[in-house]
Amino acid sequence: MSSDLSSLLNSSRALNAHLSKPDLPTVNLSLDQIEAQSRRLVSRQPAAATDADRANYLLAQAHVDAPALASSIAHLNTSTTFSPLQPLQDTDVAGYLRHAHEQNLISTIEEGRRETQEAFYNLLEERSRKDWEAKKRRVFEELGGRSLAVATAGDGKALAEMKKTFHSRANLAASTGPSLTLQMQSKMMAYDRTICELNAARLRGMSCPIIHLLMQAAANLSQDPSSTQMMLNCQILVKITGEPPALPPVEHAGAHILNAPLFERKYARAYLGDPESREAASLRAQIAKGGREALEDQFWDIIERGIQARAVEARLGGDPSVANKIRAFLGVKYYKNGQWEDHIEIVAGQPLWAKLFYLVRTGHAQEALDETLRCQAAIEHREPSFVSHFRSWIESLDRRLSKSHRDYLQSVYNAHMLHAATTDPFKLALYKLMGRLEPSRRSVPHVTATTEDWLWFQLAMVDEEEEGGLRGLTEVLLSYGEHHFEAAKKGVWASVLLMCGQFERAVAALWEHPETEVEAVHLAIALAYHGLLRVPPRAETSDLSPLTISPVHPPALSLSTLTWRYVRQFVKMDAKEALQYVYCVCLAADQGNGVGNETLESAWELVRRIIVLAHSGPAWDELVGGFRPDGTKFNGIVEQGAPLLHLQNVTQYNNQILIRAARECEENDRIPEAIKLYNLAGDYATVIACLAQALGNTLSLPMAENEKGKIVEKTAIEILKHYERMNRAVGKEREAAVRLLRVREAINAKNAGRPDVALDIMESTDLIPLDGDVAKITRRAEEFKDLHDALQRNLQIYLPLTMDCLAALHQSIKTSSAITEATRQMSLTTLRKKSRSLMVFAGILKYRMSPDVYSYLARLDVEISL
Repeated sequence: MSSDLSSLLNSSRALNAHLSKPDLPTVNLSLDQIEAQSRRLVSRQPAAATDADRANYLLAQAHVDAPALASSIAHLNTSTTFSPLQPLQDTDVAGYLRHAHEQNLISTIEEGRRETQEAFYNLLEERSRKDWEAKKRRVFEELGGRSLAVATAGDGKALAEMKKTFHSRANLAASTGPSLTLQMQSKMMAYDRTICELNAARLRGMSCPIIHLLMQAAANLSQDPSSTQMMLNCQILVKITGEPPALPPVEHAGAHILNAPLFERKYARAYLGDPESREAASLRAQIAKGGREALEDQFWDIIERGIQARAVEARLGGDPSVANKIRAFLGVKYYKNGQWEDHIEIVAGQPLWAKLFYLVRTGHAQEALDETLRCQAAIEHREPSFVSHFRSWIESLDRRLSKSHRDYLQSVYNAHMLHAATTDPFKLALYKLMGRLEPSRRSVPHVTATTEDWLWFQLAMVDEEEEGGLRGLTEVLLSYGEHHFEAAKKGVWASVLLMCGQFERAVAALWEHPETEVEAVHLAIALAYHGLLRVPPRAETSDLSPLTISPVHPPALSLSTLTWRYVRQFVKMDAKEALQYVYCVCLAADQGNGVGNETLESAWELVRRIIVLAHSGPAWDELVGGFRPDGTKFNGIVEQGAPLLHLQNVTQYNNQILIRAARECEENDRIPEAIKLYNLAGDYATVIACLAQALGNTLSLPMAENEKGKIVEKTAIEILKHYERMNRAVGKEREAAVRLLRVREAINAKNAGRPDVALDIMESTDLIPLDGDVAKITRRAEEFKDLHDALQRNLQIYLPLTMDCLAALHQSIKTSSAITEATRQMSLTTLRKKSRSLMVFAGILKYRMSPDVYSYLARLDVEISL
């Protein structure tokens, strides 16, 4: 070991051996000694002008005495920072209190400033993190939904796959999402059926209980954790919208069609109109009432399940009444060790105030009134006039008392309850509810113990005529933020937003979590169906988030963006289901200020995108329509749903969907699909032009390796036969397509070893004059520039093809022993004549082909002439 260390020491000394100089002494000092020597050397240097002198000179020009300021700072005594400016006598109590008050104010301001600064930076960091997560998620979604780890390891592969898959100008916009898990597929299929039922009802002109259908779908997914929260959200919407669980059967719809309730866009006018209008205020009151009733039903369910779970302690007995169940619940919750808890006041031998409150809390107001009247004498003995006020409050439609009654309750509340130490909190809560007292004090001890209880109490206190109503409560809830509610219970934030009418924010909150994206999309569709969803203008729509927050406008949600991000996961494999979701985008078509028209254009764009991305085959034909073998046309699913897309007639459908989708197919190199779409739209001239262009592009490719060429050729044959029979698109384009098909037949015949047939086909096209007439050849060469572009571009294809056929026939005749010599010489002479004619024609068009092709033709011509 010592030898190893010695060798290591010698090696280290040898590292700088080449730097040593014999005339310089070695330094054998410690670091402290070196520092002391350095400071001593610096102190011996003569004083020189420093930067401080220059700074003093510049400051002096601005009338700043820097040396004086430096001296003041040097002599500053910080020990008296918090001491009074004027010395205080020991007996100066007023001065001491004034000084203490000032110091408290200063420290409070400083603490508030520091807390505000910390909150600002925390909020800024949180917002930056969310924006970064949204951008990162957006990028990975466009690259195929890969996770961060996978994408980091294989970004190059992801980009390569994306480039290989898409060829259009809108690669990112048209990309599709990740592969789905089996559980996610089952979940999506369960909700798909509800959307199909919704659109079927819309096509029939009938209403659809979409929220109840979503509740049924969620109930069938009981094993999914998010289904429970989805059912709660649907229950809230049912209470807000008043949607019935079912409608009259379809077979009886005709008898009730005039009396059937209309759900579609029922609340759009009030929700999207002037927020200060009477209709908007009434809708906000309805939203608050619906949220409150949903919490009441939820709490009643909790009470019943709690009583069943602790039946022995509850001692329900044989009385199934609501009041008895509340009594049993109170016994379980507040009766411990043979006595009631201290804060519970006993009236008439029972916790009456708590009982009345929980009857109101569970939505059994009439039962609460009956209980009050039954115990009226005992109540009046303790709280005079309570029964009359409680009765007026219960029997009022909007749970609102007159100002005189509220003033009286306020005086009683201030005199006997506000500062009393032994007041029953449930009696306090009842007085606050009846008189809407102190709405800014939002909590009551022992009453608003849970998030749901607190929310119910806030909604019960909402008054649209005072304190901002539901909008004021919304501002308070938004100031608390998601973390405040999610810390208590996961997934409750979306329900909170629904209950305060922030429907767009609720959908966005669900969309932010991958496990609830499916629920977010379907909840948005249900809201849009009832007219409770606001869509932003296209100029304000963001690519990062479907939610748009504006300082001057209410929140808005881009339904088209949300829908596309959802359906692109299965658009290729199940285009029909994706189309059903796009139909729902048009629900917002009635929104004003041009937003409705922009929404329709977005929906049409999504339909075209689905058509372009969907897999070819029978399913694609079923989607867009087509022609039967006998020439009759059948409509596709898109055209059948044209009323849902607000397409008024066939012309609009052709212009907005088929023709524009055909152009996108062309841009994405899906020529057969583009041709079919143009044909369906009745644009026959464009069909022929596309056919000619496609045939010209695929002519040079070997048929064995050209699947797309085979499809194009098959499509061209079918369409040309149909057009010839119907005498459509007659002209230069159709003639070019026919000639290109004949050239392809000649190529196939030559490859099959039949040059004679190939030569006959080429002569029938009349593209190359082979009769030896120089004047005719010259005229044809001059007319060549008037031919279709596809024929001009393929000159280098059919000239060598024809010369190859001539050379093959020449070799065959020359070596054949089955014909006479006279016949052989006659045939060879004819072939030489045709070869010479071809060369004259090629010589005139020499600069339209490459030199290699012309040299090849000349070589074969020489071989034929020998």
